[in-house]
Amino acid sequence: MTARTTQQLFDLTGKTALITGGSRGLGLQMAHALGEAGARVMLSSRKAEDLEQAAAELQAAGIDARWIAADCSKEEDTRRLADETLERMGAIDILVNNAGASWGAAAEDHPVAAWDKVMNLNVRGYFILAQQVAKSYMIPRKAGRIINIASIAGLNGNGPDMKTLAYNTSKTAVIGFTQTLAAEWGRYNINVNAICPGFFMTKLAAGLIKQLGEEKMAAAAPLNRLGDEEDLKGITLLYASDAGKHITGQWLAVDGGVSVVLGAS
Repeated sequence: MTARTTQQLFDLTGKTALITGGSRGLGLQMAHALGEAGARVMLSSRKAEDLEQAAAELQAAGIDARWIAADCSKEEDTRRLADETLERMGAIDILVNNAGASWGAAAEDHPVAAWDKVMNLNVRGYFILAQQVAKSYMIPRKAGRIINIASIAGLNGNGPDMKTLAYNTSKTAVIGFTQTLAAEWGRYNINVNAICPGFFMTKLAAGLIKQLGEEKMAAAAPLNRLGDEEDLKGITLLYASDAGKHITGQWLAVDGGVSVVLGAS
């Protein structure tokens, strides 16, 4: 076999990607990354209006983008999303599990219902969708890429200003889920990896960033900055493409170095 060029390895022409939580923020950024590399993209989130706007943005950039509204905290919605994507696109070569929720409360007062809401979307939803996509498409084809969005919140405890027990626990679970699934599905040539973003100015994180102070948070990172609208593109494309075909069961922090300072191992 002749070694391919770097451009060929990163090329996703002919591939199809399903991205949950894809209508804004990190999900939409990753959709741009995969679409710009040639993939056809299916976006999903709960709100049709947001999805329509996001798909239009991608289409304006020359990307083949479509959408399906679904709530990935509900099993029937999650399975329908996988089935409908396969019906409409004919393939799911790349799955990006990104839809997520958070909840702020002191551990001793954290409502059980809020714990369940975070876990159902951030962990259970990832499991159900990965299972459905793999069983229906990736395992029979013996090929596939699954990218799970974890967080640096899954690597260690919080400072005193952050009280997000369920979120942190869910993201630690995503890392374990990623490693275990990679070990089990490697024989089917399915690569499973995780990304651990730090603070990006997304809708999910904006309130906390404003509360804690944007400059203060940027100063806590060795690179003295928060994540921007292109910082996840490179790692997403590496995990999704043949450039990363020998990488599985791994996580990478994209956080300006914050986790190094916090002592994540």
